[in-house]
Amino acid sequence: MLLCEAIRLYLDHLRRENASPHTQKNYASDLQQILVYFQRAGEPQVQEIDSLAIREWMGHLYDLRLTTVSMRRKLACLRSLFHFLHAQGLVKKNPAKLIRTPKAPQTLPQVPTEEQTNGLIGQVASEAGESLHGKRDLLIFELLYGCGLRVSELVGLNLADIDRTERWVRVRGKGNKERQVPYGEKAAQALEHYLTERPACTDEPDALLVAARGKRLGDRAVRGIVKQYAILLTGDPTLHPHTLRHAFATHLLRDGADLRAIQELLGHSQLSTTQKYTQVSLADLMAIYDKAHPKA
Repeated sequence: MLLCEAIRLYLDHLRRENASPHTQKNYASDLQQILVYFQRAGEPQVQEIDSLAIREWMGHLYDLRLTTVSMRRKLACLRSLFHFLHAQGLVKKNPAKLIRTPKAPQTLPQVPTEEQTNGLIGQVASEAGESLHGKRDLLIFELLYGCGLRVSELVGLNLADIDRTERWVRVRGKGNKERQVPYGEKAAQALEHYLTERPACTDEPDALLVAARGKRLGDRAVRGIVKQYAILLTGDPTLHPHTLRHAFATHLLRDGADLRAIQELLGHSQLSTTQKYTQVSLADLMAIYDKAHPKA
């Protein structure tokens, strides 16, 4: 099978599996660049791409001076492609599995404190007021922080996903995996206020969040709403929806929540992904120690 045909087949698979639009876009871009590289000597067959050819491609990425994060993402994309082809019986093995992943830089998420986060959401409530869009915007903040949702998970919520009696939300995460996440009193109040005036959604009647034109609210719109309030209320243009997800996890950990429970709430498939929040908390503990302990 030609590599170009294999890529089309895999991208169709991602669409059928309901991968997020962000993932589909990034994978399509990375795979197109991979295709261009391997097409330099003609149209390649996937069976011709072995571990040596992939190492040469990685060397090409080093020569381009890409960041480690970009190289890791592109290699993961190629691995995923060959994993799919192997599962379909189109190749005998996954040659990308033999390639060592470049070591990722150790970076910690920038997380606002509980006081800063609650203060921001309180300001959003005051600024939003009683307008329909204001009630919707407040609900966005309450669910992002109160449930630790990804943007794609938030905009994908339907009315049927919410148990208003028990205060549970059914969330569809990466790979279309479902999980149940509870929400608190503040989010419940924001939800009830919004639902009293929620407009009809013309394209998807069951969509929870509805845009001004009667369509399901999109992820780009949510990012714009969060950024707009962040600039207006704090002057910080770097605040984005994922900041509130980081805050959700970090604040739970600081208050003694079990790391496994946080992993389930966030929908992480690997515990190692969740463990970065322990680094944040340890950094906070060291800062407190240096500031408060007489022997620091």
